[in-house]
Amino acid sequence: MPELDNATNTADVTDTTGFVDPVMLQTHRPHPARIYDYWLGGKDNFPPDRAAAEHAIAAAPDIPQAARENRAFLRRAVQLCVEAGVRQFIDIGSGLPAQGNVHEVAQELAPDSRVVYIDNDPIVLAHGRALLASNHSTTVLTGDLRDLDELLDRPALRELIDLSQPVAVMLMAVLHFVDDAQAAAAVRAVHRRLAPGSFLLLSHSTAEGNPQRAAEVVKTWDDTDSRIRLRGRAEVEAFLTGWEPVEPGVDFVPLWRPDGPTEGSTRWMYAGVGRKA
Repeated sequence: MPELDNATNTADVTDTTGFVDPVMLQTHRPHPARIYDYWLGGKDNFPPDRAAAEHAIAAAPDIPQAARENRAFLRRAVQLCVEAGVRQFIDIGSGLPAQGNVHEVAQELAPDSRVVYIDNDPIVLAHGRALLASNHSTTVLTGDLRDLDELLDRPALRELIDLSQPVAVMLMAVLHFVDDAQAAAAVRAVHRRLAPGSFLLLSHSTAEGNPQRAAEVVKTWDDTDSRIRLRGRAEVEAFLTGWEPVEPGVDFVPLWRPDGPTEGSTRWMYAGVGRKA
């Protein structure tokens, strides 16, 4: 983890191009990646992150289970893409390293898989660099899905990813942090820039499975820079417009092609996968 300047909450973070920039970590405020890390049992979080995460747990004790189910969906969807012949993966809003990272799943099945992680929290960059120091087929970059065209043109990404060949792009639990226009623009950019045979993998928080508890859970992100927007099934399905939906289409995360029992599973997130024809 980068050393913090206690007075300013800054750190020198070096990206994969070698450029060093003092980035505001804002450890005095909760961040979505670190809240999610806490729910997954990680230790890369700060007191404000833990307080926000516990607020959600108080309102909905099954929230950590939903986070784990989302990771399980990611694994199943990555496996599907590998089986379809995809060997390139871009995980946007990847969050902090956790069990079942994209490169671990993909490279176990197909060692020649190449993976780029992107997140807007500089702590993710620092941990990713340490984790991937000896993995030359995987890298991590700082960036934001609202600048998706810039991200896809970045030299550090293009060193690993050939956009003329099929790519799987992951927008896992991230579109709910931008407004409708920004979310739609991000999905359109992915579809426009990717080659036929590419996949879009997404998950998205919803109130439709827990209407009475959702309003209190939403307050978890009030003090972050990324307030959450819950959307319904129809809105999530709209993100796959122009893509060929992979069966069973959009469904609650644990119900999307489950590989085990689903009794007692959560209904906090929708999942969907689309293929570009």
